[in-house]
Amino acid sequence: MYMFNDMPPYLLIMIGLFVGIIVMIIFNYIKNILSAKNVENLIEKAKKEADQIKKDYISEAKEEASRYKADIENEIKDKKAEVKETEERLLQRENNMDKREELIHKREITLDERESNIVDKQKELQDEKASIEEIKKEQVELLEKIAGYSKKEARDLVLKKVEEMMNLEIASYIKDRETEAKLEADKKAKNLLVESMQKYASDVANEQTVTVVELPNDEMKGRIIGREGRNIRSIEAVTGVDLIIDDTPEAIVLSSFDPYRREMARVTLETLIKDGRIHPSRIEEVYDKVSKDMKAKILEYGNNALFELGITKVEPELVELLGKLHFRTSYGQNVLQHSIEVANLTGLMASEIGENVALAKRAGLFHDIGKAIDHEVEGSHVDLGVNLATKYHENDVVINTIASHHGDTAPTSVIASLVAIADAVSASRPGARNDSLENYVQRLQELEAIGNNIEGVEKTYAMQAGRELRVIVKPEEIDDLGSVKVARDIKTQIEDTMQYPGTIKVIVIRETRSIEEAK
Repeated sequence: MYMFNDMPPYLLIMIGLFVGIIVMIIFNYIKNILSAKNVENLIEKAKKEADQIKKDYISEAKEEASRYKADIENEIKDKKAEVKETEERLLQRENNMDKREELIHKREITLDERESNIVDKQKELQDEKASIEEIKKEQVELLEKIAGYSKKEARDLVLKKVEEMMNLEIASYIKDRETEAKLEADKKAKNLLVESMQKYASDVANEQTVTVVELPNDEMKGRIIGREGRNIRSIEAVTGVDLIIDDTPEAIVLSSFDPYRREMARVTLETLIKDGRIHPSRIEEVYDKVSKDMKAKILEYGNNALFELGITKVEPELVELLGKLHFRTSYGQNVLQHSIEVANLTGLMASEIGENVALAKRAGLFHDIGKAIDHEVEGSHVDLGVNLATKYHENDVVINTIASHHGDTAPTSVIASLVAIADAVSASRPGARNDSLENYVQRLQELEAIGNNIEGVEKTYAMQAGRELRVIVKPEEIDDLGSVKVARDIKTQIEDTMQYPGTIKVIVIRETRSIEEAK
């Protein structure tokens, strides 16, 4: 210890370095020895593992080769078995073909024998048939000799007798069936009509030519007449209706053959009575307003009829024409009510026989639609109705019904025939129509037509039950002297073209008005 302390430091360092180097050399040597041993161990171990793997692969390869060999041998065995089976099957099929060929050969021999036998039998049958025909001929000749008729004569005689008997039976059968069918048809038709009339029973309301307007008091009569009768003359001139003011208390009678004109006069007069202002200008003002309101009322009548019958999809123009039928009469019978009644009867009969009920009602309702304009347009109501229905694209059945309901055209459908029946039933009901009233109305219409056909005439009204014709002329076209000529021309035409009882007074009115409005 003391020896190291005496030594110089650099010497100590050198000694330390020498000792360290020696230690490191020794350590590396030992390490190399250990590493060599490890490498040898690893190489030995690797050799052993490689030998083991080689042995395993060789063993597996042998096993795989053995397995493949076994599979190939099995497959070859199976193929040999299959080939052997195929050979046996082909051999069996060949044997079967030989047997079949032998069987066919035997069958051909048998068929040849049969054919030979059939030919022999046919010859025998032909000989027997010839023998039978000979015997039959001899028997027929013998029968002809005994009966005194040839075969053809006997055949014709029998056929003639049978034909006569059959004709008699057929005629008798047809007659019985016809009689039975007629009786049954009559019975069913009567039942159908009776049931339809029972199911639809409406009241008969005969249209009159007068309307009564109630007044609040008798003093109102004087106000309606006006000073020197100017109010009543103005009302009659504007409306074309006769006002009959008699001793009947609190009532005025409106008389006109035209229900539409009479209704407008009634509404106008009632409006004036409620308003209290009655003078010529107010009368014209109220009448103009009523004229406009009547169109809405006409549409209401038409729509109510369609609603009552359940008919839809009707052109507005047809609805308006339908409403106008409310103010049209035929022999005193309201045409709109008559059309509704015909529609209901037709619908009931159509339902009984399985026809289209909706189409039947539609045809019944529109069958007289031409009467809405026959007093405005020249032509029969049938032709006008057909034109209207065609114009508004109605069903062909409806068009044919309108054309055929009076027998002018042949009906092409069952519904057309039903409408004609319903029309006759509705018109022939007790009290439904009045022939004398229709003639009276027609005469008044002819009177007005004569006046309206004169050039320069504005309006023409038949008054006093046809005993008076009032003609209002256009003052700018006809002067006072011309008014005299118009009256004479109308008088001459009435005398030449009409037949009428008593006399007819023709009054031509020419009125000039000057109107100014102070502002």
